[in-house]
Amino acid sequence: MTFFASRLSLVTALAVGLTLLSQAAFGQIGYYRQPTLHGDTLVFVAEGDLWRTSVAGGDSGSRAQRLTTHLAEENQPHISPDGKLVAFTARYEGPAEVYVMPIGGGLPTRLTFEGDNARVQGFTRDGRVLYATTRFSGKPSQRMYAVDPATKVSQPIALAQAAEGCYLGSDFVFARLPQTSDNVKNYRGGLVQQQWR
Repeated sequence: MTFFASRLSLVTALAVGLTLLSQAAFGQIGYYRQPTLHGDTLVFVAEGDLWRTSVAGGDSGSRAQRLTTHLAEENQPHISPDGKLVAFTARYEGPAEVYVMPIGGGLPTRLTFEGDNARVQGFTRDGRVLYATTRFSGKPSQRMYAVDPATKVSQPIALAQAAEGCYLGSDFVFARLPQTSDNVKNYRGGLVQQQWR
């Protein structure tokens, strides 16, 4: 009995030691999602919050800085064209709305009051935040809008149906339908996403 107990404790100690050694050698293991990049600044989602670091990450001596600490989750971050702001989606007051904050941290400012799942898609070339919402179109259709962070005035993008989109040079690339939640492999039905320009 003591032989097996000593072997078990030795195996357990080796497993714990190897785990700690691998974490020390390769950095903190975790779920890092939805990265957005501007220059050498990287913003990503981890632990339900937004984080900022350099492209080099912890190797350059700069550790990731937590930008948000609210109990609600923040997601879909996008950095503004001038690199000064980060826009994101959060449910601070119930429904998902669009927020913006300085890239260095600070208090978020709410930009939309849709009350129906506004989701950040990116920025326009002139610095307005692109977002999709079902409020004015009826589900499952969505429309895209651009809101000015300074004035909070929203204007529709001239498309009757767009669930996701971004500017690619002077063109606007978009998908009319949102991505289905089940993502069935090889699905070819009427709700498949197609890219339009």
